[in-house]
Amino acid sequence: MPEGPSVRKFHHLISPFVGQQVVKIGGSIKKLNSAAFQSLWLQDTQVHGKELFLRFDLDEETGSPGNNPLPEPLEKKEEAGDQKQTFGCDSQKISDQPSRSLNPVVPSGDNGSECLGGDSPAGGTERWLQVRFGLFGSVRANEFSRAKKPNKRGDWKDPIPRLVLHFGGGGFLAFYNCQMSWHSSPVLRPTSDILSEKFHRGRALEALGQEQPVCYTLLDQRYFSGLGNIIKNEALYRAGIHPLSLGSLLSPPQLEILVDQVVEFSAHWLQGKMQGTQQHTEIYQKEQCPAGHQVMKEAFGPPGGFQRLTWWCPQCQPRLPPDEPEQVQLS
Repeated sequence: MPEGPSVRKFHHLISPFVGQQVVKIGGSIKKLNSAAFQSLWLQDTQVHGKELFLRFDLDEETGSPGNNPLPEPLEKKEEAGDQKQTFGCDSQKISDQPSRSLNPVVPSGDNGSECLGGDSPAGGTERWLQVRFGLFGSVRANEFSRAKKPNKRGDWKDPIPRLVLHFGGGGFLAFYNCQMSWHSSPVLRPTSDILSEKFHRGRALEALGQEQPVCYTLLDQRYFSGLGNIIKNEALYRAGIHPLSLGSLLSPPQLEILVDQVVEFSAHWLQGKMQGTQQHTEIYQKEQCPAGHQVMKEAFGPPGGFQRLTWWCPQCQPRLPPDEPEQVQLS
């Protein structure tokens, strides 16, 4: 799924539409009350880690919508036989996850599915649309995504947006590969957001010092919100730390360097996105590291948890504690 720098860029694309009214909608999301949406104005947008929050209000002249309760999550309204949704233009199937309630802890994970929590926004003066992106999720402003290669049948079929919002100013926003739900308020924890000025280094360092592989902790969104697989691989390589090294065996200076690399790489990546340049990676999806050593690749993750492909250089990133020589070959 898009990592923090990409979602910040999406937020940047959405911001110029704040203050405009939705006049028409489109997209493939089901059970959407278009009439209710078209009476709304986009009043605010916030970003936290890998998630976006958009606030919609009624125009004061249209009157109050009343104090209706939050709508039931869409998953509960679907029949049991409709538990898998087509996700994106390539017919990739991803199982729906149960609707998660808002709480300070934002779970990690990179899969998403189609969901709009109810067919109309909640009542009250504020209603927030929470957007979680899937593996190839994106936001386009005043343009649609185009196919970059033919599908398995040889057809050049453009991706289908999940939601398209047309605004009174003449522009539009297209959301792809994302999960959406209505909530009464956004979840914002800047102390865990790696791109926030309020990012809490002390809490992150304490989490990294646990007796578990550091590559597990880095993807924990409670402490490193916005950090994904690319940032994980690059920060570990640049800090010279093996992904399976136990945090409890790393020295305080090593942990400090690792956090520095997380923040610096993420900030440079965001800067490049804003300038329209591609971020350079040194280890991610590489066959050799910058020093010319053979790169290893394997899927790592906590027992019973999500496994993520990890690239590392055994020579530049020695493991703590030392283990048997790795037999993994780059495929």
